[in-house]
Amino acid sequence: MKPDTQTQALLDQMNTEGNPKLFELTVEQARSGLKEMTLAVDAPEMPVLKIRDEQIAGPVGEIPLRIYWPEEAKQNSNLPILLLYHGGGFALGDLDTHNNMSRFYCASASVIVVSVDYRLAPEHKFPVGVEDCYAALCWAAENAASLGADPKRLAVTGDSAGGNLSAVMCQLTQSRGGPAIAFQVLVYPGIDMSLEADYPSRDEYGPGGFFLSNQDMDWLRGMYYSDVEQESKDTRSSPVYAEDLSGQPAALIITAGFDPLRDEGKHYADKLREAGVTVEYLCFESTIHGFFSFSGALDVGRDGLQVVAERLRDHLHA
Repeated sequence: MKPDTQTQALLDQMNTEGNPKLFELTVEQARSGLKEMTLAVDAPEMPVLKIRDEQIAGPVGEIPLRIYWPEEAKQNSNLPILLLYHGGGFALGDLDTHNNMSRFYCASASVIVVSVDYRLAPEHKFPVGVEDCYAALCWAAENAASLGADPKRLAVTGDSAGGNLSAVMCQLTQSRGGPAIAFQVLVYPGIDMSLEADYPSRDEYGPGGFFLSNQDMDWLRGMYYSDVEQESKDTRSSPVYAEDLSGQPAALIITAGFDPLRDEGKHYADKLREAGVTVEYLCFESTIHGFFSFSGALDVGRDGLQVVAERLRDHLHA
């Protein structure tokens, strides 16, 4: 099987001779380049009722949030709430790179979206970003009434590193007795950050040419951890190593066929299912890592966003 025509055209553009690889850039260059690329091929900007930027107290300083309300908030003061954790390998990405994704979920799923600008590596090493995300989760639940939200219908989502963080939030809130999460959506998540991670999809697509490479992941891992060998197996960074996954919220896990992270996402879906968790696993076979963020150029990206919006409605508006 080959990538679909649109995905291949995007790959050809990415792989043009002379374009630097991600791991060859400085973190500042990578952040700027990812934002520029994402904004160029992002989903259309969906209209929402209102948007507010907020600063909340976190464990090591203020955490910026961006909150989105759908049109339904005019009539309904008890809407579901969705925490969105952006992707970018724990070092890249921000509220702007995931602005249109947040808008899409807000408008299409009729949910209040809280997008979290957690602290990034290398300036802030593991587990600072994790604790920022957990603080934002607790804040959203505690302030649900003032947001016009229902704390009993709270979901988490994220792509790539954000998918990792979403899975970690579901485990942390269970072990810490925090807010109950009704639904988790993990989009091409990095579930196993350890040096021992060994999955066929990493061997097949990790050498390069499919947007995300093993070298990119090594570069990002090196920035995220102070002690890679020890911290990368911590369940707060590799949720796949949790011994007991029973009691986790229902999950939708989405992967891409030409993604080095494909098989670990499938593995985590299998482990959740074996633990008695309700899981839907979908692999978009014809495309690459990051395809949700490229939905302005890829029809499959818009299809993926729509699937998530539909499942959010199914699970949160029943």
